[in-house]
Amino acid sequence: MFDNYLRRHLERPLARVAERGAQVGLTANRLTTVGLVLGLGSAAAAAATWWWVSLALWILSRLADGLDGPVARVRRSRDPDESDSGAGGFFDITADFLVYGATVVGVAFGATTAHGAPWWPFLLVLLAYYINGTAFLAFSSIAERSGRTLDDGRSLSFLGGLAEGAETIVVHSLWLIFSTVAWQIAVLWAGVVAISAVQRMVAGYRSLR
Repeated sequence: MFDNYLRRHLERPLARVAERGAQVGLTANRLTTVGLVLGLGSAAAAAATWWWVSLALWILSRLADGLDGPVARVRRSRDPDESDSGAGGFFDITADFLVYGATVVGVAFGATTAHGAPWWPFLLVLLAYYINGTAFLAFSSIAERSGRTLDDGRSLSFLGGLAEGAETIVVHSLWLIFSTVAWQIAVLWAGVVAISAVQRMVAGYRSLR
């Protein structure tokens, strides 16, 4: 919901950081790899009930994920031979899905172990993620084939919704900070993501008609 707003306001600061990162040899794929490793570390820490360690790793993971795109654009602007093959975008989105799913499972393990939380709210979140991801990935693929892509500088055509990247970062942070009520947060979040999935399904269908 807030991704476009944040992208507009953070574009210049991120570009400056990306410029400096590119100068010291950072690449988008390296940042994506760092984000993936940190994200999986966050999931493992949550499963071990190391909540604050998990939170720190989660935030660092998402910072790395937020920088890989700007670094890729900086490097392409400097080197015309460094074309966008799409491999980086593919790696980025699959890494994101892996981190999101792993962190849900990690929090579920930790909350169940430490607080006796039920599993079903986290299963609902995973189901909502599955439907939501299917909707926007299917739209992106068909839109590319039919020439109806939505170009906002990212590798895929993203349909907006109630639950986007910024909201995901906030909610995943909240259930690490307030682990005693993580399963209640998960119930609410599953509902929000489900609404977002319906929004994307309707918007995608109308856009492709």
